[in-house]
Amino acid sequence: MSSINWKNNKVLAVIPARGGSKGIPRKNLARLAGRSLIEHVAGVVAKLDWLDHAVVSTDDEKIAEEGRRHGLDVPFMRPAELSGDHATAVDTWRHAWIASEQAYGLRFLQSVLLQPTSPLRTPDDVEQAVRLLTDRACSSVVTVSRSPAHLTPELMLRIDDRGYLAPYLADGLTYTSRQMVGAYYHRNGLAYAVTRASLVDRGTIVGDDTLALLTERPVANIDEPLDLEWAEFLLQRATA
Repeated sequence: MSSINWKNNKVLAVIPARGGSKGIPRKNLARLAGRSLIEHVAGVVAKLDWLDHAVVSTDDEKIAEEGRRHGLDVPFMRPAELSGDHATAVDTWRHAWIASEQAYGLRFLQSVLLQPTSPLRTPDDVEQAVRLLTDRACSSVVTVSRSPAHLTPELMLRIDDRGYLAPYLADGLTYTSRQMVGAYYHRNGLAYAVTRASLVDRGTIVGDDTLALLTERPVANIDEPLDLEWAEFLLQRATA
């Protein structure tokens, strides 16, 4: 990809990859199409020549080794208090941002979060997010996908304490077709782009001036073994 003038901004990519995972042990080392999830994200980073640095935030030495093997930096190890199930994305990203500034002696004005568990991202997904962040001077940009109609509040159900089904919304049973349901969106994990003022100073990823970057194609988010099969299918279809 061609170089981009980011108006002298320093841009940091953070790859969050802790070792613990319940659905898939050491999930970030899981293999998809013969490559680890870490290698997939490293392949995207390698095509973004405007990034100043790309670091892996991990508490796991094997994940750190895998990152280094594929050209990613690991200038620090994630502390134990940010490695459990209850560690927040804000705290993890903020720690990586500040630790990277200390390691490189730089002040990063923008950063992108690239989760290995969303392996179907393209370099263009990341570039569009940072370009939008810069051009619109907003606090953050988040990639989203449209949610399937059957997973929207109008069509969802709940089970009461007696085991009976009931609509999630009081008027839910009046929605008899997908065409009656409004548009809903969910974060797909391909890219989060934020300013330093938003994340480091205010501790915010999604705020009042967060812009959506809509992904039109199907993508996969790896949480369970079946997700790897879905991602494999989408990769094969894309290259067919």
